[in-house]
Amino acid sequence: MKLSDLLADHDHHVIQGDPAAADVRAGIAYDSRRMTPGSMYVAMRGTNADGHRFIPDAVARGAVAVLVDRPIDDNVPPHVCVVRVADTRAAAPVVASRYFGEPARELSVVAVTGTNGKTSVSYMIEEVLRTGLKVCAGVIGTDGYRVGHETIKVDRTTPTTPESVDLHHILRLMRDRGAGTVIMEASSMALTLHRVDCADIDVGVFTNLTPDHLDNHGSMEQYKAAKLRLFDRMCHRAVANADDLVSADIAALMPGTVTTFGIDNEADFRATDLVIEPAGTRFILHHDGRRRPAKVPVPGRFAVHNALATVATCHLLGHDVHAVLDALASLPPIPGRFETFQTPDGVSVIVDYAHSPDSLEKVLTTIGGFARRRIITVLGAGGDRDTTKRAPMGQIAGKHSDLVVVTNDNPRGEDPEAIADQIISGVARTDAEVERILDREAAIRRALTVAEPEDTVLIAGKGAEPYQIIGAMTVHFNDMETVRKLTADLSAS
Repeated sequence: MKLSDLLADHDHHVIQGDPAAADVRAGIAYDSRRMTPGSMYVAMRGTNADGHRFIPDAVARGAVAVLVDRPIDDNVPPHVCVVRVADTRAAAPVVASRYFGEPARELSVVAVTGTNGKTSVSYMIEEVLRTGLKVCAGVIGTDGYRVGHETIKVDRTTPTTPESVDLHHILRLMRDRGAGTVIMEASSMALTLHRVDCADIDVGVFTNLTPDHLDNHGSMEQYKAAKLRLFDRMCHRAVANADDLVSADIAALMPGTVTTFGIDNEADFRATDLVIEPAGTRFILHHDGRRRPAKVPVPGRFAVHNALATVATCHLLGHDVHAVLDALASLPPIPGRFETFQTPDGVSVIVDYAHSPDSLEKVLTTIGGFARRRIITVLGAGGDRDTTKRAPMGQIAGKHSDLVVVTNDNPRGEDPEAIADQIISGVARTDAEVERILDREAAIRRALTVAEPEDTVLIAGKGAEPYQIIGAMTVHFNDMETVRKLTADLSAS
């Protein structure tokens, strides 16, 4: 496509060359190492580096056009068209969407945002559509990109929501593979950095807002503002949690287009009469003046909130509520989200992604409702991330557990001992026993070794992540895989 067509109606200033003559025929890249001859380079500022520094490398690799948002010192060959925009991050989704043929317009796109529950809600919607309603659906989020059982192989540069150039490429691939609906997780940083712009979102889903990512946003007010971007002319309809005060802000932004769900407050989809059991949660769904028995095979109030969000979203997409409830009742386990395992000795092991104070409290409160004996929690915290949540998480773990084993999560570039100190300072405010074992496999082994029949072991923080980041190294590590391996080893010894 001609660069002039990609930038049509988007404010820009030509520094050199002719956009009408610049033929972008080999893709768009924001990483100079991914450039190919005939592609366009978008110079974006990242956390650790400014893409404008790599313009010479992009040109050397064959860029025919370069998009910038500040003056550049490098001499760019005259055959390369250089265009300046106000913000390359805001321009990137515009040109990417057009380059890939505006795939979002051919799809029903659902974007899920909130502190907790994004992956679970995305998974529930996908499974209900795919297995229960026989709809071909794609998913974009923390656990990867897939259509049905097929993985979409695109290089990942972000943990949750891909950069806008990658997003529109993925949407095109999913449409080409037959997807009619795509569910994606929209993180607060993705919304702030324009990654989901131009995605023509049909339904925006809000799960909840609790303290997290304050290292990125600075305050809860800024964090909330980032989440609310999704509902400020970015989506056509909204599904919002009536039990969270932010739902009122969403209603103000989108009057007449918000469907609510909740447990404690009146809502379009409301659950009452909850019965929480180890195998799941039964409840009564109230909708449109009718009462319907319902079940989700995950225990806890948080699971019901996720289920309600799923039902409301599927209903907005045009599906029958009864059919959705039937599919919901037979959902397979969600990997890394309250994923359970029973050892031969009768110890219940639960692996969960809980990595914020609110999510950890919800999981442990749920476990406390059915645990028969002791609760043992294995807990760490991510390095180079919000430090203010570590002591509160330690205190929550200690409040609801008999033993807390403090270990590594993804320490990244931080001192693991210092991270453990902060968590242990919170545990120390409780009566729980605490042990420090930084090797995560050894920590899980310790928890399984000391656990007795009818005890419950919670391994929190990483969920289904298949890796661990220690310093500059990324090594293979999966909590549930480790549990199964260690259980087999202990049974054989």
